[in-house]
Amino acid sequence: MKKPNLFASAPVSVVSRFQSFDLLATLVAVVRTNGVVVFANAALEDALGTSRRTIEGSQLPDCFTEPHILHNALEGAGSNEFAALRYDAWLKPLNREPMPVHVVVAQTDTPGEAIVELLPLEQQAKQDREERLIDQAQANKELIRNLAHEIKNPLGGIRGAAQLLQMEIQSRELTEYTQVIIHEADRLQSLVDRLLAPHRRPHLVGDVNIHEVCERVRSLILAEFPRGLRVMRDYDISIPDFRGDREQLIQAVLNIAHNAAQALAERIAGGDAEIIFRTRIARQVTFGKQRYRLALELHVMDNGPGVPDSIKDRIFYPLISGREGGSG
Repeated sequence: MKKPNLFASAPVSVVSRFQSFDLLATLVAVVRTNGVVVFANAALEDALGTSRRTIEGSQLPDCFTEPHILHNALEGAGSNEFAALRYDAWLKPLNREPMPVHVVVAQTDTPGEAIVELLPLEQQAKQDREERLIDQAQANKELIRNLAHEIKNPLGGIRGAAQLLQMEIQSRELTEYTQVIIHEADRLQSLVDRLLAPHRRPHLVGDVNIHEVCERVRSLILAEFPRGLRVMRDYDISIPDFRGDREQLIQAVLNIAHNAAQALAERIAGGDAEIIFRTRIARQVTFGKQRYRLALELHVMDNGPGVPDSIKDRIFYPLISGREGGSG
């Protein structure tokens, strides 16, 4: 027997009352105190891996490994035993492993109704880590820019002094030393210019097709590693174009793919190295403290040894590399 969809029969005013919950990053359900779901937001729909139509009208406690705890909490909310109750539990998504969540059950102004908010513990930890990385990346950019300027100023003096000294020296042997100084000063100047280049170069924003970016990177990688490496595609061709800086995106993806290829040196020698480009649409994504309804997800995967555990938390810091001789 098919369960009734209570939400479908709800007045329009009730529907609009809950629509703002779709903007939240957390998982939210409005339920009757008997456990029946009246409304499920988009984040909960995505987490459970099923449609809103399926969730609404069903028993929310059945989505947990220990349903009786939520049943008891909802009964307590219905009898005004508390304003809000918090506990940790395990949510059971469809065809996925159970995920740990922090559950908050709160009363609403409507009798016989409660709001259940679920905070994925792993997602919260991931979000906190991403925010730290964003802050650290910004600090690193400022540090590199300031350091580059500090190096650049005396370089001009060193090069100029070497040129003046070269004009005064009569010995050909000694002028070779001044030429070394000038050459190395020019090399450092070039390095400093490269460090400052991302800050100087204006963003050239236009329409970007992510699969054209991947294909460009794929051709460059295969040109450098023509044997022993397969670069495979797993594309969602329905992904539309977006606005962005195509050249900078190509460079970013190329850097990641090139690092993957270098880490696959032993497998390339054995002829079984693989890199996979995978594109997907992600829904209800939080990035940089901002919630996005849709996002593009690009995975660059390989069958190499992976990032060493000792540097996983520092892999995006400057000069951190798991490869001997790598510069990060």
